[in-house]
Amino acid sequence: MKAIQLQEPRRFVTIDVPSPDAPGPGEALVRTHRMGICGTDISGYLGKMPFFRYPRIPGHELGVEVLEVGEGVTNVKPGDRCSVEPYMNCGDCYPCRKGNGNCCEKLDVIGVMIDGGLRERFVIRADKLHSSKSLTFEQLALVETLGIGCHATDRGAPGEGDHVLIIGAGPIGLATLEFTRLTGATMTMMDMVPSRLDFCRETYGVPHTITFTGDGSELEQMLDITDGDRYPIVIDATGNHHSMSNALQYVAHTGTLVYVGITTEHVSFPHPSLHKPEMTIKGSRNALPSDFRRIIHLIEDGTINTAPWITHRTSFDRVIDEFESFTKPETGVIKAVVEVS
Repeated sequence: MKAIQLQEPRRFVTIDVPSPDAPGPGEALVRTHRMGICGTDISGYLGKMPFFRYPRIPGHELGVEVLEVGEGVTNVKPGDRCSVEPYMNCGDCYPCRKGNGNCCEKLDVIGVMIDGGLRERFVIRADKLHSSKSLTFEQLALVETLGIGCHATDRGAPGEGDHVLIIGAGPIGLATLEFTRLTGATMTMMDMVPSRLDFCRETYGVPHTITFTGDGSELEQMLDITDGDRYPIVIDATGNHHSMSNALQYVAHTGTLVYVGITTEHVSFPHPSLHKPEMTIKGSRNALPSDFRRIIHLIEDGTINTAPWITHRTSFDRVIDEFESFTKPETGVIKAVVEVS
C-alpha cells in the first residue's frame, strides 16, 4: 500500500507500507478520501513545528469512509462518512480527567507525532470519528481546521459588540474569524498579505482590515477603530514569534491575548507590558470533541459555508511536486486539499 512520508524537513518520499490489520475492539478501519493541508503540515515541512516527529506520514485534516469496525463499536458503521478528531489522548492524566483531552500530557496527534492519513487506509480509535449523513469528504476534511478556530474563539470568549483583533488571515485565522463572527463581535483582521485581507472583506464582510507593514501605522489604525481603547481580545494565529511578542501592544487594559499559532522560537516582552494593563495571556491548543460535533451541525445547516475556503486541489500522485507551492502566500492559497482516493 502506498503512503507519502515526510522523512525530514523539505523531503517527501513515496513509500510502501503494510496493509492495515483488521480493527480490534474499539477501533475502525477507514479509507482516506480527502486530506486538508494546514499550517501544521506546512510548518512540519519547513522544520518549524515543535511537536513534529520525523519521519512521519502526515495528514490530520481528514474526510474518511468507514470500511470495517471492531468489537464494541456503536458510534459508526461501515459506509459512514466521517471527520477525524486526530488527538489520541490517554484518558488518565490530569487534563484528560478534567475533560481537556486536547492537551493531554501524553498526547499523540496523528500526522504529527504518529502516522496520519496520507495513505489509502489505516486503523483508528472509533471514538475519534464524527460522522455526517450529508457532508462531503471535502467538507469533513475541513472540520478539524475549523475546530482550532472554534476552540481559540472560546478561549478568548468574545461577546456581542466586543472589538476583536485576529492577527494572521491564514486558515487558522480564518477559522477563528468564522466563530468570532457568530458571537456578534466586531472584527479586525491583520495580515501582511493584502490578498488575504481582500478575501476577508469580500467573503465575510469584515469591517476592518489592516495590512501589517511594520512601520508603526498599524497601532494608529487600531486606536482609530477602537476609539482609543485598543482591543479587549486579541488572537494571534500567525505562529510568528515577532508577531506574538509584539501583539501585547494591541491589547486593551484588562484584555486577553490568545496564542493559537505555534512557534519554536522564544516569545519575549517587557514584563510591564503584561503587568501594567493586568492582561491575561492564554494558549489555545487543538479542539474538543464537542467542537467537532458543533461544527458538523453548523456546516450541515448552512451556517458555515466551506466552499470559499478551498482554493487549491491536488492528487495523491502530485502532492509531492506541488506541496512547496502551498507554502507560498503569493500563490493565493487559502486551503489546499489532497484527493487521496
